[in-house]
Amino acid sequence: MNKLFFLLFPFFSFAQQTTKVDFIKCDASVAPHFETKTIDGTVVYKFQVLSEIDSIRIDAKNMYFSDVAINGTPVNYKNNKKELILFEGYKKGCNEVSFTYKAMPKQTLYFIGIGEGQQIWTQGQGKYTSNWLPSFDDVNEKVVFKMSVTYENEFEVVSNGNLACEKYNQKGGATLHQFKMEKPMASYLVMLAIGNFDHAKTYSRSGTPLEMYYQPKDSDKFDYTYKDSKTIFDFLEKEIGVKYPWKIYRQIPVEDFLYAGMENTTSTIFAQDFVVDESAFNDRNYLNVNAHELAHQWFGDMVTAKTGKHHWLQEGFATYYALLAERKIFGDDYFYYAMYKNSMLLRKEAKTDTIPVLNEKASSYSFYQKGAWALFVIQESIGEKNFKKAVKNYLKKYQFKNVETADFLNEIAAVSDFDIVKFQKEWLEEYHFPTEQANDLLKKNECIRTLFEIQAQRNKPFADKENFFSTIMKSNGFYALKKEIMYQIQDVPFLEKEALLHLAILTNDIEVRQSVAEMMNVIPASFLSEYESLLDDKSYDTKEIAFTNLYKNFPDNRSKYLELAKNWVGKNDKGLRILFLSYYLEFNSASATTSQYSQYYFELVDYTSPKYESSIRQNAFENALYFEPKNLKVLKNLVNATTHPKWQLVKYARDSIRTLLKKEGFRELFATILPEVSDAEKFQLQRLLEEK
Repeated sequence: MNKLFFLLFPFFSFAQQTTKVDFIKCDASVAPHFETKTIDGTVVYKFQVLSEIDSIRIDAKNMYFSDVAINGTPVNYKNNKKELILFEGYKKGCNEVSFTYKAMPKQTLYFIGIGEGQQIWTQGQGKYTSNWLPSFDDVNEKVVFKMSVTYENEFEVVSNGNLACEKYNQKGGATLHQFKMEKPMASYLVMLAIGNFDHAKTYSRSGTPLEMYYQPKDSDKFDYTYKDSKTIFDFLEKEIGVKYPWKIYRQIPVEDFLYAGMENTTSTIFAQDFVVDESAFNDRNYLNVNAHELAHQWFGDMVTAKTGKHHWLQEGFATYYALLAERKIFGDDYFYYAMYKNSMLLRKEAKTDTIPVLNEKASSYSFYQKGAWALFVIQESIGEKNFKKAVKNYLKKYQFKNVETADFLNEIAAVSDFDIVKFQKEWLEEYHFPTEQANDLLKKNECIRTLFEIQAQRNKPFADKENFFSTIMKSNGFYALKKEIMYQIQDVPFLEKEALLHLAILTNDIEVRQSVAEMMNVIPASFLSEYESLLDDKSYDTKEIAFTNLYKNFPDNRSKYLELAKNWVGKNDKGLRILFLSYYLEFNSASATTSQYSQYYFELVDYTSPKYESSIRQNAFENALYFEPKNLKVLKNLVNATTHPKWQLVKYARDSIRTLLKKEGFRELFATILPEVSDAEKFQLQRLLEEK
């Protein structure tokens, strides 16, 4: 999984159940209902009782059950709203339990959007699938899933495995979609994604079908969203040395996804933010997340860590192999610079984070970035050939099973004389980052050696390093070298650094030119035309920075800049469009009664509504509240945002309401709104009104 923080793998008091009972297959037929935000269905589990046990538990959060039978005979059961507990009717050997259920999930299964923009998707990382499907929070219980999904709307439906059949029910107006897995997997990797999607299909070099989904409105963004996807798949399959372990691979972008991506078996879900055109690709693209989630199909999905303590075996591997895939596409300098940035991050974190990698409470930085660094150290120490051999042996030996760190390190020891005891102590059990060892590895790359040389100039007078910097700026060197130069000269007077700024502009490198945009809060008139050229860069971030600085520096040119920006939209958050609307409304505040002003203001207000993604709404809220903080429509939309599934928007909405309630007149306004909102919104607003 690619995200900002780590959710711990579960460790439960009944984890020993897996030693006495083995659930083998699941045949589930489910029907989600968008209007009621519920799901119901029937489930049949086949299981083996290996030794005597007084009760068998299936995780099920806040569900209702009926028709519970074991081996075809109705049985008594307990439902404590956390588990379905079976205590009669089963025997040693093979058994079958069947039941119907209904749930209104508070998490994990999300109902997003309105109208044609409706989507349903899941996020079950760790232990959360049991909120919508009776299943197993214990990752050591692996099951072969068969999922039949019935949905009333003619939207695309995706689950795990091959689509075995699709049947349209003429009478009921619903379509049945049946998906089958052939190999076992942990329950947290079961998924659903339903929405108005199209998809393109291609095949890997080894023949695996690759399906890439998108919304019809995003068809022109397909090429840049999925750029190099086949290259990444083919590279990882060859680099890992083990054939992709499943029969198909899909990628589905969904709106308001909670994280960057999630490696559900055969069917990765990722955030709509990564659906990009050419300019947005240059700002933030899907390549790393793409490779990261794909690597998880081996490391995490096929071979799963037994407990959270060993989570680096999933995230460290996925992070490292994603960087190797980017190395294939962008080159050695990119790879080593990424490793350098991660090393700097880890050095900083180690000053306050004293929890090592081999601890279930370790930070995401430890599991992901330090885990990747640990693998880099091993590969560099034993050589690429031995490393690949050990990884291949590890995956083959433990395929579709659960593992711990010793299982992997023993495979390293089997192909080399690498000191795994010392390694584990230094990299996995010690919280300090081994800076000296890391730097020695980084210095194998000429670009990093040059970067260190440039950094060594920081305390020298500008005159003493100007020629050296000019030589670097004129070279074909990696952009990071030139950005370091920009960083060092940001406080140098303009006339002294003007020549270097001209060279930076002439590089035509988006990253370097963006550093010019960022460092120049004051723009001399003599540099105006060159700075204005930044407005044409294929980078929405550069456009936003340059527009804002030009607008502030040259008041007489504001109408010109507004005219230039009037058709800008920007990334999925509509950042440039909202930027234009806000500056236009500010610039024309004296003409607030004109139809054009009203049109633009109402457009800004509309972006705060539930029909848009959270990133658009939050950006719009900040600006709409600035221009007319007592607009009832904006305030109602703000209250609505307190019930959103994405915690970032919820926090923003709650904090904004708290701030407004401290101002005169707003408590009365929100009290007026209270009877007009939904029950869920009323509950959230009432709590805020009652806070002291």
